[in-house]
Amino acid sequence: MKQNYPIIIILVLSLLVGVLTLTDYGESWDDLSLQKYASRSLAAYRTWTQQGVVQITEKELGNYGPSYVMAVALGVRLISAVIPLSPPDLRHTFYFITYLAGVWAFYALGVRWLTRNAALGATLLFMTQPLLWGHAFMNPKDTPFLAFFLLSVFFGFKMVDSIKPFSFDSLTPSAKKTLALLATLWLGSVFPLFIFTDAFHAALTSLVHAAHSGGTNIIALVASDIQTAAPEIYIQKYFVLFLRARAIYSLLFTSALLYIHYKIHPSSFTIYPSILLPAALLGFTTSIRILGPFAGLIVVFYAIRNIQKKTRNAAIFTIASYAVIALIAMYLTWPYLWTNPVGHLIGSLKTMSAYPWQGKILFYGVEYAATALPYFYLPVLFGIQLTEAVWVLSIVGVVVSIVGSRLERVAGERRNLIELTILWFVVPFVGFIILRSVLYDNFRQVVFILPPVFWMAGAALEKIKNTKWQAALVVLCLLPGVAGGIRLHPYEYIYYNSFIGGVDGAAGRFELDYWGTSYREAAEYVNGIAPEKSIIWVEGPSQLFELYARDDLKIYSDHEAERADHYDYVVSTTRYNLDQASFEDAQVIYKIARGDAVLTVIKQP
Repeated sequence: MKQNYPIIIILVLSLLVGVLTLTDYGESWDDLSLQKYASRSLAAYRTWTQQGVVQITEKELGNYGPSYVMAVALGVRLISAVIPLSPPDLRHTFYFITYLAGVWAFYALGVRWLTRNAALGATLLFMTQPLLWGHAFMNPKDTPFLAFFLLSVFFGFKMVDSIKPFSFDSLTPSAKKTLALLATLWLGSVFPLFIFTDAFHAALTSLVHAAHSGGTNIIALVASDIQTAAPEIYIQKYFVLFLRARAIYSLLFTSALLYIHYKIHPSSFTIYPSILLPAALLGFTTSIRILGPFAGLIVVFYAIRNIQKKTRNAAIFTIASYAVIALIAMYLTWPYLWTNPVGHLIGSLKTMSAYPWQGKILFYGVEYAATALPYFYLPVLFGIQLTEAVWVLSIVGVVVSIVGSRLERVAGERRNLIELTILWFVVPFVGFIILRSVLYDNFRQVVFILPPVFWMAGAALEKIKNTKWQAALVVLCLLPGVAGGIRLHPYEYIYYNSFIGGVDGAAGRFELDYWGTSYREAAEYVNGIAPEKSIIWVEGPSQLFELYARDDLKIYSDHEAERADHYDYVVSTTRYNLDQASFEDAQVIYKIARGDAVLTVIKQP
C-alpha cells in the first residue's frame, strides 16, 4: 500500500485544486444538447417498457452513445439537494473526478512497463497537460471517453492476468453436449429476439392492419374488436407484451444456463467474476463513443501475446464471454439501439466515421471544411498543443526502448510497450491522417490515443538512475505546462506551446475558445455593470451566457425570432470572427483575453 501513497497524494491534491477552482469554468458549447439527449435517453427506460417507444432520433444525437451523460445526469439529480452547487458546476465535478479516475488507470497501467518513479513522472506529465486539464472540467465527451478507455484497458489486462487453466476434457460427452446445446440455443434464441426487434414490430404492424381490414390471422382471432378499434392501440399493446415476455424469457434462460454451467463445470464458471467489471466497462465505454471496441481490441491483443498453451481454452472462453457481456452492457446503456439494434449500430458507425460537421476550422490562418483538412493537420496540432518536453522525451523513450529491448532484463517489458504504442497510437494516428477523418475543435475527439506517448516519455525518464536527477528533470518538464495552465486559467484548453509562440502566436491562426467557455466570465462582467433589466444581444451560443446571467436581464440571440428596438450590451465570441461581424460600430468596453488572444468581447452600441 505504501508504494501507492505518491499517486494517492497527487490525486487528492489534484481533487482539492479542482474543487477550489471549479466555479471558474464555463459551460461548453455542446453541453446543452447532450443534457437534452441524456434526459430523452433516461426517459426511454420508462417509455420503452410502458409504450414500446424510444423518443430519440438520429438528429437528436441518437448516434452518440449516452451512457456517460446519463450517469452524470442521474448523479446530479441525486446530489444536487445536498451539495450547494449549480447544475453546471455539479456536472463539471463529475467530469473532473472521471478524469482523475483515468489518471489513476494511466498510472496503474504505466507501472506494468516502467519503474514506479518513472510511471509517476509520466503520469504527472500526462495529467498536467493544460489541454487535458482544461477539458477535464467542461468536456462531457472526449476526456470521459479517454478516462473510460484507460479504465477498460486496465481492468481488461487484469482480467487476462487472472486467467487460470481449465479444460472441458474432464466432462462426459453428454455434459459437453448439454453445455454446447444450451449455449447454442441461448445465442440462437435470445440474441435474435433483440436483433430483430424492428422486424417483429413491422410484422406485428402488418398483421394488425390486415386484421383491422377484415383479414383472418392470429390477431383477428384474439382481438374481438380489432375492426372497430384503432390499429395503433393493438400494435402498441402487443408490442409491449412482446417486450415484457422477451425480458422474462431472456432472464430465465440466462439464469438457467448459468446455473447448469455452474453445476456441470464449476471451475470454468468461477471466471465470470473477473469478467463482469471489464466487460461492463467496455460496453459502457462503447456507449460513450463508437470507438470503444478499440479498447477491447487492445485487451484481446494483450491476451494473444500472453496466452500460454495450458491457458488457451480458458482464454478463448474468457474473451468470448467478455465480448458477449460487453455487447449486452452496450445495448442496455444505449436506448437508441433498442428499436433496431443492428441497423442503428451500423448507422452510428457510418455517421461517426464521417461526421457531417458543417462548420469551418481555423488552421494556420486558413478556414478549412472539416472534410478537406490538410494531411499535416493532426501532426502539427499534436506538436504545438502538448508541452515541449512531451515529444522530446517520447522520442528519446522510443529510441532507448528499442535499444534496451535487446537487453534480457527489459526485453519483454520494452517489447510489449513498443507493440502497444504501435497499436494504440501509431496505427490510429496514421489511419486518421490517411482516411482524412473528420476532425474539428482541434483534435479533442482523438485524445484517447495519446497515453502511449506519455509512457514512452516515462521510458526516457527511467534511464536516469539517480532519483534526485530524475525528479529534477520531471519538475523541469512540468514547469511549462503548469505555468501555462496557471497563466491561461480557466481556459487551459486553448494552450499552445512555444513552438508556435504560445496563445499569442496562435491568435488568429488556430482555434482558441472554440467551446465558448469564456461566456461565463462575460456574464459575470455584465452582471456587475448592467443596470436592472438591461437588454443584451448575444452572438453564438447564447445559452452559455444565459446560464450565468442575472435573472432580470433580457437576452436576445439568433436562436429567437424576436428582436429588441435597441441593445444595451453586445456579447460576442471571436470564433468565426463573430465579434467583427456584429455591431461593427459599437464600442468595445471589455475583452476577455489571455495575452494577445482575445476570446470574447463585450460591446456597447
